[in-house]
Amino acid sequence: MNNALMDWSVLLPEIVLASGICVLLVLDLFVRDSARDLTYLLAIFLLAGVAWVLIGTSPESTAQLAAGGAYVADDLARVLKLFAVTAVATVFLYSRPWLRSRKLHFGEYYVLGLFGLLGVMVLASGYSLLVSYIGLEILSLSLYAMVAFDRDSARSAEAAMKYFVLGAIASGTLLYGMSLIYGITGTLQIAELQTTIAAKSEVVGLWVGLGFIVVGVAFKFGAVPFHMWVPDVYDGAATPVTLYIGTAPKLGALALAVRLLLEGAEGLASLWEPMLAALAVLSLVLGNVAAIAQTSIRRMLAYSTISHVGFILLGLIAGSPAGVQAALFYTIVYVIMAAGAFGFLVMLGSRGQEVTELDDLRGLWERSPWFTLMMVLLMISMIGVPPLAGFYAKWWILAALLNAGYMGLAIVGVLTSVIGAWYYLRVIRLMLFDNGGTASTVGLPLDLRVVLSVNALLLLGIGLFPDRLLELCAHAAALI
Repeated sequence: MNNALMDWSVLLPEIVLASGICVLLVLDLFVRDSARDLTYLLAIFLLAGVAWVLIGTSPESTAQLAAGGAYVADDLARVLKLFAVTAVATVFLYSRPWLRSRKLHFGEYYVLGLFGLLGVMVLASGYSLLVSYIGLEILSLSLYAMVAFDRDSARSAEAAMKYFVLGAIASGTLLYGMSLIYGITGTLQIAELQTTIAAKSEVVGLWVGLGFIVVGVAFKFGAVPFHMWVPDVYDGAATPVTLYIGTAPKLGALALAVRLLLEGAEGLASLWEPMLAALAVLSLVLGNVAAIAQTSIRRMLAYSTISHVGFILLGLIAGSPAGVQAALFYTIVYVIMAAGAFGFLVMLGSRGQEVTELDDLRGLWERSPWFTLMMVLLMISMIGVPPLAGFYAKWWILAALLNAGYMGLAIVGVLTSVIGAWYYLRVIRLMLFDNGGTASTVGLPLDLRVVLSVNALLLLGIGLFPDRLLELCAHAAALI
């Protein structure tokens, strides 16, 4: 009986979310388009309920297993889930005015977003190859549908098709790798894989299966050379969808990498660490160099995302609790930065005039000094300038690399950060010193202004007082 109760307590956040999604899906059928704010409010209340359940069911610091060891509730899962819930709630707050201005304020957006969150939560707690794959597919299928959400947009349809095809190939590759590993080890449980793989580390089939898994993980991150979908999807999808893709799914990708590689395949670290190192270097170099050549702000931010993924992979390469702590800290900070940057674009486009080009930001300081300042904070944080959170995120990644003996990778990280500063500073220059442009924040709702201000100032707060978040990440990484 006690084991059954423990299973239920571990699974309770996901059960609450899944049940709430089903109820919301049915209720939305009876809501008129003019009253769609009700669906939005119910989604926000559901997220608040899930957060309350997560906090209430996580008093222990030890890992709790459920479903025969296939599902785990540990500090890493709890941190990832709480920040994912917060990120999705922030995305919904940003998105509503934009969706209403485009007459796209349908319940499907919120339902798909919640389904994607469910996938992230399953990924965070998945302690079996099969459960991790199920979580990944829940997330991926939701994202495919969200990219095609704007049904009248040919660009969205094209981006969704590319994303679906490439995503299906990546999912198949990942599943094939999992199948090989299962066939050789005879187990799907990650806890058992840790010992089984170490005993059979010389089997070539394991190496092949591991390679396929790394490819699947790299695609979900958007790492080079499996990044082809990132610029097209970020540029082609509706801006609120781009905002969503740039935030919560990154936490799910991190969970997938940690569970499968650092925990499940720890005994083969000598094989996957060089793979991740190559992916990280390519992502850092190509992401930063390609971003310089962009004139579209969303494509620029897409390539910027690729470069940030490179930094996250550098943390995982360290292979230590300090590396996982740094990667988790960086991912959380990046999600906050991405939410602010893409939220800024959503805000500028909420009055019906889409902001797509960098030139649209010219002279924004003259029309909206406060929000220009907030965007400047976001850009400076992405560069990695103290005292903002982005600096500490990069600092801890580099420190973990140096402690693990990866001096060369640390140098690459520093040099590419210097290159990346160029296109972030270009955005700042356009807003502060140039004239012209079309972007304006006049007449926007108060809640949107408050959320964006809090979003940007949070980076300053974390930068000035990083200890609490670092401690939280350290606890989450301690069991890895």
